[in-house]
Amino acid sequence: MAATKSNSKAAAKKAKAAPAPKAKKAAAKPKAAKKAQAAKATKSAKPKAAKDVLDFGEFPAGSVTRHEVTLCLSCIFKLFTNQLGLAPRTAYNEIRRYAPTVGELTARGPARPFFKATGEKNPHCPYCDAPKRWHARLNVYRVEGGKASDAARRALVKRLPTKDEQFLMTEEKRTARQVFFEWLERLGQTLDFEEDAAWMSAAARAYLERREPKADWAAAFDGARAVRRSQRLEEGWERDGARLFLAPALYNDVLLVQYLVSRSHRHGGRTFEGRLTLPDLVGRMRRGGHLDAQGITDRDRFDVLEQLVEHLTGGDATARLHFLTDRRDLLERAKEVIRQ
Repeated sequence: MAATKSNSKAAAKKAKAAPAPKAKKAAAKPKAAKKAQAAKATKSAKPKAAKDVLDFGEFPAGSVTRHEVTLCLSCIFKLFTNQLGLAPRTAYNEIRRYAPTVGELTARGPARPFFKATGEKNPHCPYCDAPKRWHARLNVYRVEGGKASDAARRALVKRLPTKDEQFLMTEEKRTARQVFFEWLERLGQTLDFEEDAAWMSAAARAYLERREPKADWAAAFDGARAVRRSQRLEEGWERDGARLFLAPALYNDVLLVQYLVSRSHRHGGRTFEGRLTLPDLVGRMRRGGHLDAQGITDRDRFDVLEQLVEHLTGGDATARLHFLTDRRDLLERAKEVIRQ
């Protein structure tokens, strides 16, 4: 009988003690949650990727143009050693100091040792068949001088490292007309003239961003299905639903840009007003009072066009171009080749 009582007491104790493991499990859950939160916090605390020092985000739209060309280190090494008779180590040192001219980097048809990238996975030099490890990428950034871009350019130059001359800055003077037509040529290379609505809006926006860089043209063109001449605005622009209205003078300048950029395509200049020949364009601007507003009284349409272009571009006024050459990949590739 005593044994039975002791057994029942032991069973009761076991029953009371049974929930204890569950309590331990429940207590373990908050610990696991804390660990997960701690791991998440550690993960989020990891430093973000460093921002490239060449950040042109503060520059006005259209004021910066990038040219990229590939330099074959094998070609230039052979030039230094075979033709100039330099020792290999001296040749590598000269390669690291090599500073290509802006003309070499921006030429339409690059000459040896430069060539345009083809996009191939394993490219070879078109001159000496050297593999990819001998290829160095060189970028040159063309910055148009002006009130809107000068402050941003100076701030960028101050941030650039000076070690090993990773970045080179040069300046050139040209006329405002030359700078404008260079911009117009680059614009034409980016447009798809098969899609009228698309390229016309793109050309209009590119010109307006260039003319008034502080305006929010991205918002102005967002969802806009048509660009029209305003009948009530004397200057500036406004958005009404899906239509963007420009003051007459601004609208006529856009038409002129569209005419100039497209007149070699599809039998004449194509604009928001349809295809216009030069007499059509001049007649439209004369009837609308655009020529009188600019003081243009000539009757010869070619003289009129020349004066319209002078007004649009700034003519012979001096313009400054700043070229920033990025030599970082050249220095890195030259170092790798030396190690090999």
